[in-house]
Amino acid sequence: MLTRSASSAGDTLARQIPAVLRARLGPHWEFTTDADRIEIRHPCRGTPYRPPRRSPSWRELLDSLETSFAGDGAARDTCLPLRWGRDTELTISAVQALDPLLKDGKLHTYRSGFLAQPVVRFTGQRDATGLLKDGFLTSFVNVSRVQPVNNLDEYGAVLDGWLTTLSQLGFHARHLRIYGTLHPWRRRQVEGITLRFAHRNLTLGDIVLLWHTDHPDRLAVDLGTGLERLAWARTQTRWNELIYGRYAYAAPLATLDAVRTATLLLGSGISPAARGAGGVTRRVVGTIAPDAVRLGVSAVVRDAHDYWSLFGPLQVPWPEVARAIEEETARSASSAIQS
Repeated sequence: MLTRSASSAGDTLARQIPAVLRARLGPHWEFTTDADRIEIRHPCRGTPYRPPRRSPSWRELLDSLETSFAGDGAARDTCLPLRWGRDTELTISAVQALDPLLKDGKLHTYRSGFLAQPVVRFTGQRDATGLLKDGFLTSFVNVSRVQPVNNLDEYGAVLDGWLTTLSQLGFHARHLRIYGTLHPWRRRQVEGITLRFAHRNLTLGDIVLLWHTDHPDRLAVDLGTGLERLAWARTQTRWNELIYGRYAYAAPLATLDAVRTATLLLGSGISPAARGAGGVTRRVVGTIAPDAVRLGVSAVVRDAHDYWSLFGPLQVPWPEVARAIEEETARSASSAIQS
């Protein structure tokens, strides 16, 4: 029987983390702590970053990640379904694979290991005009390692393994920074400690130590980044050209983002509807500028469909997805005129 509160358990874990990471990462990293904040950097930081001469394809990048994670004991698991319907209508993060452990207090998870999880979020940062800033998308691939761990040493090993993976992808330790607060946060029945990792001045993602408030001895790790953001940091290319390729200037970026997201939603079998997950599809398609797609969306949809198919088979073929987007765009435009 536990004799300490969840909050005191979290404080105990927080106090142990610096020593655990020092022991795991070794003497090649400098640790700075100030109150409950921590920063970990390479002593030879500040040298110029030179991107690799050749940019890998999305398939090559995914395969490299899969191989590296598997070599560190995190085999690739299948994606979660995009339609979630629990706390959120859609899957918004691979960490939802840990829901049974973290939210229900059970001893199993939906998935464990390396996930390349397509997700849909509306929380991307936007500029003063309302457009998504570079580095943000409504739909992207959440590259994650999610798994239960038995102790803090395993948590440290996950971070150490990730640094090795980044090195194998062409990132050097001297350009990386790990930082955050050691003060535990709480959301309903879940508590956690979040540390972020950055390449140069670009935050790539985070590693989160998690536990259920009533079972603080049952720990889990969620290490996550965005595949697209990872490629952007690695290649240093223009964001819109990286994401949309030859279609980067074929339509407004908001329309391209909407078509990309609608392809994922419709391809996953989530048709437009008045509410629920289908309401998200209707909302997304409703942002497509009709004037920008007068000649149809087939080419862009096929390109996006090929991309999303890298992470798991889609239920609906691209011609049907294109037809559905065009019909819904026409319906939305007609409703706007009538109103």
